[in-house]
Amino acid sequence: MKISLITVVYNGETFLEECFKSVIAQTYSDIEYIVIDGGSTDQTLSIIQRNRSDIDYFVSEQDKGLYDAINKGIQKSTGDIIGILNADDMFADSNILASVAETFITNPAIDGVYGDLDYIHPITNKIVRKWRSGQTTAEEIKKGWMPAHPTLYLKRTLFEKYGDYALDLGTAADYELILRYFYTHKIKAVHLPVLMVNMRMGGVSNQSLKSRFYAFINDYKALRRNNLSNALLVLLKKKLIKISQF
Repeated sequence: MKISLITVVYNGETFLEECFKSVIAQTYSDIEYIVIDGGSTDQTLSIIQRNRSDIDYFVSEQDKGLYDAINKGIQKSTGDIIGILNADDMFADSNILASVAETFITNPAIDGVYGDLDYIHPITNKIVRKWRSGQTTAEEIKKGWMPAHPTLYLKRTLFEKYGDYALDLGTAADYELILRYFYTHKIKAVHLPVLMVNMRMGGVSNQSLKSRFYAFINDYKALRRNNLSNALLVLLKKKLIKISQF
């Protein structure tokens, strides 16, 4: 079972090497590694070239943002399963992709696998927040719950059936895809109760009050697009759930 892993990067010289090392260290061998660069102007391209032998597909060109780049990676992928590892993030240990593959192999009827996530401080690497997803259902989605997107692995057939990431919702594109897949189409996914990814704090949606406002608006649009009633209440619950993770 081939896993296509996509890393999208733009001027990510600070942490990209650590991301690559965590991928190269994976014990699972049937990996197609795809790196999409948005036209970096720092040392990102030099780091990519140093690791080029471990990368199956690479392109550096301007794009329309993070999710456009991810969609490019999906379109170039040939694996049975597709996952994403952001350039600032790293796998929690060397057996993550082996565990993902085993879960799919032993549960052939499922569409997706996801696990747990730690947010870490970008300088000290200390754990700031723990995201323990649990088994997510359509009913839990209505209560504001969702799986940790950086840990999500999906069968490529889902993208063919239900579409890629929407490009008109800013940083809420991953939330909208989860709503579309888990709530609207009610895919079958299994929670893998292991820490899969260490994610550095400081994402695009949390950079300023303005970006947080637009993230909220786009989350609301994502909920309405997928016909969830009481969208504002769902968003409030979504925010409250995060408090328990600190």
